[in-house]
Amino acid sequence: MKHIIVPATSANMGSGFDSVGIAFQKYNHLWYVEIEEGLQILVNKKQDLKIPTDESNLIYKTIKDFFQMVGKPMPGIRLIQEDYIPHTRGLGSSAACIVAGLIAANDLSGCHYSTDDLSQIAAQIEGHPDNSNPALLGGMVIGAMSQDEMRHVKVSMPGNLSFAVMIPDFPVSTEKSRDILPHTVLRKDAIFNSSRAALLVASMITGNIDNLRMAMDDRLHQPYRMQLVPGMDGIFTAAERYGAKGSYLSGAGPTLVSVLTDDMADEFAVNMNAYLSSIKDHKWELEILKPDLLGARIIEG
Repeated sequence: MKHIIVPATSANMGSGFDSVGIAFQKYNHLWYVEIEEGLQILVNKKQDLKIPTDESNLIYKTIKDFFQMVGKPMPGIRLIQEDYIPHTRGLGSSAACIVAGLIAANDLSGCHYSTDDLSQIAAQIEGHPDNSNPALLGGMVIGAMSQDEMRHVKVSMPGNLSFAVMIPDFPVSTEKSRDILPHTVLRKDAIFNSSRAALLVASMITGNIDNLRMAMDDRLHQPYRMQLVPGMDGIFTAAERYGAKGSYLSGAGPTLVSVLTDDMADEFAVNMNAYLSSIKDHKWELEILKPDLLGARIIEG
């Protein structure tokens, strides 16, 4: 059996709507092996959302679609799925399944597609590259799509950054989170976001992390999605008070992320946990995570 690990990802990073994402050191695991015929799926770790163990399973569906795309017969396959990325929380669980399926299919089919080839396919499946790119490549990745292709750049980041990932006990579906967005935006809001997205990338590359509070501000999605995440505004205010360099809604939500320097992570966690525990309506879990810089990979055995 071969073993794939795929990191959790956090999309948008505030102003980089549908284009900027980062990978974290929190992983889904997939073991796979070809068998004589049929399909066997074992789910090791249970979550609130039931994972299908038939042909509707997203990993299997991705593998099957890949084999159809390359014109090869689908083999029998056994999958063991162990997910530590929470579902419907804005941490790239769907992208992780798609990426795992593509890597497994690429190996099983003997096609030997490059990572860039797989990133193109994953972005087309997802519809936007801000989760699939960091899941495949690791680190912080900027991507842009046209009708025909996706272009991406993996950028360097300061090595002393940690991320406070705050996960609530309630889900938000991507569909609902997208439906709440307006179909048109004001020109001043488009300018607001484009300037801050550029500042976000430049600040990460140069290490000017004191810019992040402004750079992660947004007018395209976070103000509208805030109504789906009770307490979001207060959490952002508390995070700034406790020293966060910047905070944002992760993907479609409801997870919230604050950027920290390593030397302040422990103190931030103590203060922020105390604040989160004071919120009566919902429970929040805080994890301090480092970026994953390698992306998805096969581990033999």
